Formats: sequence, structure tokens, C-alpha cells
Amino acid sequence: MDLAALTIFRAVVRENGVTRAAAKLNRVQSNVTTRIKQLEEQLGTELFIRDGRKLVLTPAGETLLPYAERLLALADEARHALRESRPSGRLRLGTMESAAASRLPPLLAHYHQSWPEVELELETGTTRRLIERVREFEVDAALIAAQLDSNWAGDLFEAVPVFREELVMLTPRGHRPIREARDIALSTLIAFERGCVYRAHVERWYMEHGIRPARVLELGSYHAIVACVAAGAGVAVAPRSVLESQHDLNNIAIHSLGELGCIDTLLVWRRGHFSSALKALRETLQANSNLVPSVVDQSELGVATV
Repeated sequence: MDLAALTIFRAVVRENGVTRAAAKLNRVQSNVTTRIKQLEEQLGTELFIRDGRKLVLTPAGETLLPYAERLLALADEARHALRESRPSGRLRLGTMESAAASRLPPLLAHYHQSWPEVELELETGTTRRLIERVREFEVDAALIAAQLDSNWAGDLFEAVPVFREELVMLTPRGHRPIREARDIALSTLIAFERGCVYRAHVERWYMEHGIRPARVLELGSYHAIVACVAAGAGVAVAPRSVLESQHDLNNIAIHSLGELGCIDTLLVWRRGHFSSALKALRETLQANSNLVPSVVDQSELGVATV
């Protein structure tokens, strides 16, 4: 198996077909089809079957896919290792919506100015989704919220804390002060989809007080969440740093959650899957961290901190 064939195979899977894979790879469709057939002949098994207009992975294709991801990631790592120490190449970064909105814009602008040879790709998602993206080598690293389960990383990931967020509760203006979950007058919680650690934190807080929201309204952006709270549709939680970028908070009341609201943001990557570009990003994030130096310096020990 050569890496070019595996790259084509992965692209066909990711793009759900030959046509879009060919466009993504800047190849003609016939070339993509031929390389897939050659790979199947080399392996002695079919990798795809056609279901109408769609290509569906066979069991053999399902087996090959994670190996292809790992081999291509290892090849990228080898290329990085053999290059000069100056950061270059592609860096795929996943991030929570909150970090993308509040923390990253000036830092990534600085990073791009410092290392213009790095092709930085950014995608957003919930913490659970981002962990899976790192696990499957679909992103090189991700900014996630510290998990409720401290044993989630095992031996597979390395992580360092880079920011500390203060999670606050948002209610319509005029809502009574909130000291515990029973003080919440509205029964709807407005939040991101399951897999969001901030949502998991506040849902656990509800449960610890023996109650649960009657309804969860799932939205995909903080702008929409704030607007719905302002309209009286429910309550929500959000990092205080995100609110600094919101322009209209006139109809919002902000309630501190005390120690419950202190949640670290971690930079996480697969153990052993490191590059000079990722190292430069980690250094940029840590240089602009709001954590005390003694905490940040633990990362230099090479110990996974989760």
C-alpha cells in the first residue's frame, strides 16, 4: 500500500464519493476510480459497494480506514520530524465554540504572523466530538473543556491547561438572584447539544439539588443562546469571556456560579503525535494564558495534565 492510494481512499470516505474526492484532491475522477480499484486488487478485497448513487464501505473498508488514518498521520509526523525546526505544513485545530469566539482570534492572528508557513485549519465542535476527532487523527489537536471524568485520557492523549474560564448563568433581566438550582424560575435550559462539558456541568448541578430542567433547547451558537435568554425563553450557562464579545446584553442578568463555574480549557493531542507547528501553538497559548505560571509550568514536565 502506498500513501497516495491511502490518501485517495480516505478522501473518498470523507467526501462520500468519487466526484467530491476528486475535486478535493485536484484529480480527475477516472484517476481516483483507478487508484481505488488498484488498491482493492492489491489487498484482494472490495473496499466499497455501490448503494444507488452512494459508495458504502464494506467490512474490509471499515477495517482499513483506521489503519489508513494512523499510517497517514504517522507519515505526516515523520515529515515534520525531518524538516527544519521552524514550524511549517498543515495544522488542524479543533476548538469549542466559546474558545473560537473569545480566546483565539487575536492569538491565531499573532500565530499566523509569526509562522506564515503553517497552514492552519480550524473547526468547532463540542468537547466530546473534538476528543473523537483527535482520536481518529482527523484533527491534530483540540481545545476542550476539562472533563468531569478525570480518567478520560488514559494513555492515548496528552494535554496541558491553557485557560481558566468562569462559567456563569444567564437569565432574563429581573430574575431573582441565583444561589442554588432551586432559585431558577424558568424551567427551560438553553444549551449546546450533548457532548458539551459546560452543559454537563450545569445538568449535574441541577441533579445535585434534586431537580432537572423540564426542557432543554439545543442551539449551536452563543449569539443565539443569548438572544433566546434575553427573550425570556429560558436560562443558559456560558463562559464570562464569551459575553465580552456580545453587544446586546441589556436584557440579560449574569449570575456567578462560584467554584462550580471554574473550568479549565485544555489543549489536547494524541500521545506521540506532535510537530513543531503544534509546539509553537502550545507556546503561543501558554504565553497568553490566564493561569498562574506555576500551573502552566507543569506542562513542561511532559506529564499529561487532565
